Amino acid sequence: MQGVFFYTSAGILVLFIGLVAGWFVNKKVSESHLKHTRKLAENIIAEAQREAETQKKAAILEAKDEWYQAKLRFEKETQEARQEIKKQERRLEEKEQNINRKVDYLENREQEIADKQKLFDGKLQAVAEKQEDLNRVLRMQNDKLEKIAGMSSEEAKKLLILNLENEARHEAAKKIRDIREEAERNSIKESREILTLAIERCAADHVVESTVSVVDLPSDEMKGRIIGREGRNIRAFENATGIDVIIDDTPEAVILSGFDPIRREVARLSLEKLVKDGRIHPGRIEEIVEKTRKELLEEIRETGEQTCLELNIHGLHPELVKLLGRLKYRTSYGQNVLQHSKEVAYLSSLLAGELGADTTIAKRAGLLHDIGKAADHEMEGGHATIGGDLVKRYGENEKIVNAVAAHHEDVEATSMLTHLVSAADAISGARPGARRETLENYIRRLEKLEKIADAFEGVEKSYAIQAGREIRILVNFKKIDDSQATDLCSEIARKIEGDMEYPGQIKVVVVRETRAVDYAR
Repeated sequence: MQGVFFYTSAGILVLFIGLVAGWFVNKKVSESHLKHTRKLAENIIAEAQREAETQKKAAILEAKDEWYQAKLRFEKETQEARQEIKKQERRLEEKEQNINRKVDYLENREQEIADKQKLFDGKLQAVAEKQEDLNRVLRMQNDKLEKIAGMSSEEAKKLLILNLENEARHEAAKKIRDIREEAERNSIKESREILTLAIERCAADHVVESTVSVVDLPSDEMKGRIIGREGRNIRAFENATGIDVIIDDTPEAVILSGFDPIRREVARLSLEKLVKDGRIHPGRIEEIVEKTRKELLEEIRETGEQTCLELNIHGLHPELVKLLGRLKYRTSYGQNVLQHSKEVAYLSSLLAGELGADTTIAKRAGLLHDIGKAADHEMEGGHATIGGDLVKRYGENEKIVNAVAAHHEDVEATSMLTHLVSAADAISGARPGARRETLENYIRRLEKLEKIADAFEGVEKSYAIQAGREIRILVNFKKIDDSQATDLCSEIARKIEGDMEYPGQIKVVVVRETRAVDYAR
C-alpha cells in the first residue's frame, strides 16, 4: 500500500515538475516569437512609410505636371482669345471706318439733294409763272376763237368729242379687222408648225406587205411531196388553212395566196414546218396547222400586250389587246396597220401636247382608231363604224368611241380629240412607206451628232435637241473667244455634213458664256 502511495506521489511530483518546466519553456518560446513578430511589424510599418513617402512624392510630381499642362493650355487659350479679340477689334474698326465713310457720303449726297431741291424749287416757280402766262394766252385765244366761230367752248368741246368718237370707232373697227386677219394668218402658221413638229418628232417604221406570201423550198423535188399522190396533200393543206397554194415554175418556191393575213401567216408557218420536218401527209398537215394556229394566236396576244407596254397604255380589255395584235398581219395602202396605229398614237399625243390637251387619252384613241380593221372581214360595215362599236362594247369612254367612229367623218365629231386623231391619221396616211428611222437608229444618230461636237477642243457640253434638227454646243470661254466660236461653229457644221446622213438640215448653235460671280456681305 505504501509502495502504491510512493509511486503515486512520485508520479504527481514528476508531472508537476514537467508542467512547471513546460510553462517556462512555453513562456520562453512565446517571448521569442513576440519579439520576432514585433520586429516584423516594425519592418512592415517602416516599409509602408517609405512606400507612402514615395507615392506622396509621385503624386506631388504628377499634380505639378498637371498644373503645368493646365497652365500651358490656359496660356494658349488666352493667347488665341486675345488674337481673336484683336481680329474682332480690327473688323470693328474697319466697319466703323466704312460707316464713317458712308455717313460722309450720305451727308454729301444730302447736301447735294438739298442744293438740287432749291434749284428745282426755283425752276418750279419759274414753270408755274410760265404756266400762268400760258393759261392767260390760251384764255385770250379761246375768247378770240369763240368770237370767230360763233360758238361757245362747251359746244366746241362736244363737237370735238363727237368727231373723236367717230374717228375712234373707225380706227377700232379697222384694228379689229387687222387683228382678226392676223389671227387667222397666225393660226394657220401655228397649226402648220404644230403639225410639222409632230411629224418631225415621230419616228415610226412602215412595213410594206401584200396579199401573198412566198415560202422558200430546199429543192424543186419538195413541190411533188407538197402536192402528194393525186393532189391529196395540197388539198388537205388548203382545206386546213383556207389558203390557196400556187405551185408554178418559180424555182424552189411556193406562193400562198389569201385575203386573210392571219390564215396566210398560219399557212406560211405550217408549210415551213412541214418542209423542214419532211413528213407531209394529211394527218400530219392537220396536226401542224392546228398547232401553228394556237402558237400564232398566242403570239398575237403577246404582240398586243407588247404594243400597250411600248406605248404605256394600260387597262385595255383583253379582246382589244388581241385585236391590236391581229393588226400586225394587216396592211392598208402599203402600210402595216399596227405600225400605222402606233404612229397615229404618237402623233395624236404630240399634237395634244402642243395644244395643251390630255396626251394620254389622245395616245389611246390614236392607237385604237383602226381597231375595226382587225375584224372588218368578219363584220359588215366600214372599219371606223366597226371600231367604234368594238371600243364601246369593251368599255372605252365616249370621247374615244367618237374619235374611233368619226375619224373618217362617218359620224359627227363631238370633241377636239376626234379632230386630233383625224389629223394624225391624215399625216400618217398621206405618206405611206415614208422613210422614217427606227428608234434605235434615231438614238444612234443623235449620239453620233453629240459625239462629233464633243470631239472638238474647247467644247464642254453638247446637246442634240429638236428631234436632232439642232445641236447646241457650250464652249469654255477661257479657251474659245468670240471669233473662234464662229469658226468652231462652221467647222462642226462641215464635219457633220461630211460624216453623217440625215433628213433636212441641222442647225449648229455655239454658246459662249462669260460669268462673273461675287458675294455681297
